[in-house]
Amino acid sequence: SVAVLLLLGLGLQGAEGRRSRCFFNRTQEFCVCYNLSEETVGSVIQCLPATVVEFWGGDLEKYAALPIRDPDPSVIDTLGSLVIQKIIIGNVLVPELLLARVLRFFSYTHVQELAFDSCTFQGTGDWSDMDGQSLPILSLSFHNVTSAPLSGREPAFSSLSRWLGTLQELAVTGSRLSSLPCPIGRVFRALRSLNLAQNGLGDGSLPLAFCQGAFPQLQRLSLCHNNLSSYHGVCEGVRLLPALRHLDLSHNELVADPSSSCQWPPSLRHFNLSSTALDEVPAPLPAHLEVLDMSHNHLHAADISLSSVKKLFLNQNLLQAVPSIRNYPLLDTLHLDNNSISELPRDEVELLGRLQDVAVADNPFSCSCSGAGGLQALAATGHLGRGWPGGYRCHSPARYRGWQVAQVPVSLLHCDLAAVVAPLCV
Repeated sequence: SVAVLLLLGLGLQGAEGRRSRCFFNRTQEFCVCYNLSEETVGSVIQCLPATVVEFWGGDLEKYAALPIRDPDPSVIDTLGSLVIQKIIIGNVLVPELLLARVLRFFSYTHVQELAFDSCTFQGTGDWSDMDGQSLPILSLSFHNVTSAPLSGREPAFSSLSRWLGTLQELAVTGSRLSSLPCPIGRVFRALRSLNLAQNGLGDGSLPLAFCQGAFPQLQRLSLCHNNLSSYHGVCEGVRLLPALRHLDLSHNELVADPSSSCQWPPSLRHFNLSSTALDEVPAPLPAHLEVLDMSHNHLHAADISLSSVKKLFLNQNLLQAVPSIRNYPLLDTLHLDNNSISELPRDEVELLGRLQDVAVADNPFSCSCSGAGGLQALAATGHLGRGWPGGYRCHSPARYRGWQVAQVPVSLLHCDLAAVVAPLCV
């Protein structure tokens, strides 16, 4: 039927002279279709055993006015027998009017994931037929898409509210999104994960997007690669998210206001502040953090008072000393690669040895006896992670420059001759 072909062949296009058929990988249960035409749409049949189907290339304008009837029982049985769980639609011009009429047919399938990649959504559709309609789709993603602005689209989201109210994962990435109206966020009552990376969101857009009652179950939020600049402003923008556990602010140039008193959601456990151009640890940090990533910044010191932290990533900074492990009783992972650390203090080596994962590669190590000995002792515990021994090389003294730290002799006779000679003399 036309409904089945539209559902499975959303990439229909006259593709004269171009590859236009479907290819099925039986081993991976994966099927991809390129530029299907009316003559080659029959090849979509070989995709029926697949669990993942991709459609690439197309222009659906000529099908926008196509009459689409309610499916008869045989079509419903056909759709219900499909094992397809994920559909990806790429490089397609999609009339929203057509999408609004086809989307409801997904209710007869087992498709749980729907993704649009490099698509252009044309016009606006009549979504009234979706009022009260539920769909099995739990994950929805848009990457590099173009569409009409979201402002003023509240009626459409209202018609889709029964389905969107059950959605668990949503991603809108690389799509020049600059605002998210408050009423839209309130529709996503069950959403657990929201990825808004690589867009144009600024500090002022966050309070509106995450207003009172919006995304009440949200646990994971990615805002990396946006136009955020104020650490305090982001805190104010997300403080009303009651279930937030993971927040990614990486690749934004943030400035911390030392007088800020904003309180982060108390549920926050994982915080990614990597590549945010920070030259000092911002305050306040979320009170109950377990994982903190401040790698790839300009930190000269790491004064962090978080007794709850378990994993701390400070690699690619300007640290000259190892932060005292005594401040982190629950710590099991510490990464300090690519800093300016020359030596591990003797009293810290034993504490570092209790951790599960320590990485201090690519620092300018002083290979004095104490410097090399501390690293060798730490490596002997088996917990010195990636980079050992090749990534640990001496910067000084001159006679060991370029040596691997593991090769520096640190025997008692070599390092403390007095301790051996004095008893002999006596």
